[in-house]
Amino acid sequence: MTTSLAIERRGPIGRVILDRPERHNAFDDALIAELTDALRTIEADDGVRVVELASVGRSFSAGADLEWMRRVAGAPREANRDDAMALAALMRTLAELRKPTIARVQGAAYGGGVGLVACCDIAVATVGAKFALSEAKLGLIPAVISPYVVAAIGPRASRRYFLTGETFDAAEAWRMGLVHELAKDEADLDERIARLAAALLACGPVAQVECKALIRAVAGRPVTLELVQDTAERIAKVRSSPEGMEGVTAFLEKRRASWVPADTKPKTSA
Repeated sequence: MTTSLAIERRGPIGRVILDRPERHNAFDDALIAELTDALRTIEADDGVRVVELASVGRSFSAGADLEWMRRVAGAPREANRDDAMALAALMRTLAELRKPTIARVQGAAYGGGVGLVACCDIAVATVGAKFALSEAKLGLIPAVISPYVVAAIGPRASRRYFLTGETFDAAEAWRMGLVHELAKDEADLDERIARLAAALLACGPVAQVECKALIRAVAGRPVTLELVQDTAERIAKVRSSPEGMEGVTAFLEKRRASWVPADTKPKTSA
């Protein structure tokens, strides 16, 4: 436990919780370092199979703390770049975490908070959540979060919301693909995330690592002979792996695969 971050374990599910409600879970250099370390620690924990990113209070995250931003703005150019690289490292760590990630968006997500949502594999938000890429209103740009946000909502929507800084609601976030599901309230939010976590736990953990690597390898690339050969190599490797053989055998034998928790209903169809 720290003053601004908490980590909880619920069996195979690890929760990383932003706990700075008085600042709307805005991040400064200390929280960026803590969150990066927390994600790397939970990734190294073999007992954790699913990671949930959550927050305490009315806001999911207001993005960068403005007092911190003001201090950084007065620093030398090199220090500014180092600071930006620390935030970029956080976003990349979250986006490329080897374990499945779920964003629990219970309130407003602005600026870098949108980046955190976009970096997670799955995002669920309450219908009352609000979003904004408001950097341009401050004379800034959403630079280090841009690869993940553009991948989530596309270049066309990014042109609008990067340039206007408008606030948009959860329904618009869902329409653009920033969030996958909408919940009517926080109780419904928790139920939906529990269902998604159960679905994730029913799948092979090594396969999930390979799926995430596969998406990064094929996204935005033309279907060339090189890409076709790469995908064939990937399935050949996974199919002949211990997990791949166990999964197919378990399915044919109509039993639970070895990685599925006892309280997770086994799959009955392909």
